[in-house]
Amino acid sequence: MKPLGLSLSVEPLLPNMAETPYAPLKSSFPFATSYQTGDSTLHELNRTVERALKEGKLLDVVHGIKQTVETLSQTPVNITVTGNSGNGMSSFINALRIIGHEEDDSAPSGVVRTTQTRAKYSSSHFPNVILWDLPGLGATAQTIDSYREEMEFSMYDLFIIIASEQFSSNHVNLAKVIQGMGKRFYIVWTKLDRDLRPHAHSETPLVQTIRENIQKELQKERVNEPPIFLVSSLDPLLYDFPRLRDTLHKDLSNIRCCGPLSTLSSAFEKTIDDRAASLRKRIDEGCSERPLSIRDNEDVRECLRTYRLKFGVDDESLQQVAQSMGTVVQVYKADMKSQTLHTLRRGDWRLRLMTCGFVNGFFRILKNLPGFRRCVPCFGRMRHKRVLLSVAQDTKTILKKIMKDSISPSQI
Repeated sequence: MKPLGLSLSVEPLLPNMAETPYAPLKSSFPFATSYQTGDSTLHELNRTVERALKEGKLLDVVHGIKQTVETLSQTPVNITVTGNSGNGMSSFINALRIIGHEEDDSAPSGVVRTTQTRAKYSSSHFPNVILWDLPGLGATAQTIDSYREEMEFSMYDLFIIIASEQFSSNHVNLAKVIQGMGKRFYIVWTKLDRDLRPHAHSETPLVQTIRENIQKELQKERVNEPPIFLVSSLDPLLYDFPRLRDTLHKDLSNIRCCGPLSTLSSAFEKTIDDRAASLRKRIDEGCSERPLSIRDNEDVRECLRTYRLKFGVDDESLQQVAQSMGTVVQVYKADMKSQTLHTLRRGDWRLRLMTCGFVNGFFRILKNLPGFRRCVPCFGRMRHKRVLLSVAQDTKTILKKIMKDSISPSQI
């Protein structure tokens, strides 16, 4: 039995991805520069994914999203290291790259100011990342604004502000400027080993004092607290260095994927709205073509089966998706309201009311009463729309999960 009495060539509703894990980044993670210029490969992938969604081919959607993320992983990201002269910016860059100061491609470092102009470096530990070593602020009489213009702050995707010995007004001003640009930044306190040397037995209180002092200085100027890392450039495996690396890998994923996937999500949202409107119209038109029978809940159960199949969230399709993602199907079914009629009714009190025995019996009586027969197809239409709403919402939830799971920091 076809639930609406009409051909259900249903195209799947697309998810509203406005709350994906990468969406809250907003301006703190601007699009990586190379993506902003446009990428024909990504645009073609986007069209492919949209077509797959329209056809209810969820597995093809997964493959398309994976290809998109793989393409995005090649996007160059510009990270700059800045701070006061003498804070050890070049040494930090070498430590981040895990190379010694004596190696040919290391950033020159020393007691005197060695970085006179911008220099860029790469690292096999961060593929497609350009690390910029800037001349320190404070060595000349230049203002923070002139420094920002001369160093071309607008071209960088992420800033690392280096400090040591004291967290000065220059550091705070840099943080204010970067925050004002809507860009992401870290505070990294280097030379922690020197600070701890005279206080071997009171490491924890001293580390806490340094961190709190940085927080206090930022709060005075109403700068939102960024990630703060206390490290030693002499040992990239100690203190907060491992946490810094993990955070950086995650942020690289967000910088590369946030904008493009957000664009893809917007396309999904537009399609879901268009398709939902079209499908609701067909439901309304179908109601007047042929009266819907009220056979307890079989009509609703068949409607649920049809929509899940057409939207690509039936059990078989979800199993294929789970295998492709390297996980178990329950990961995607766990929060589904539309797994069965029982779970659907449990998660939707309106549908629970519409499918209860009393209401079904009431409409069986109505369909035999002259003047009330038209109520039956209208009631069926309402029930089908509730099923449609739940299955569509589940499709959104599943696709959000797929997109989230597709972004792997190790891959990016």
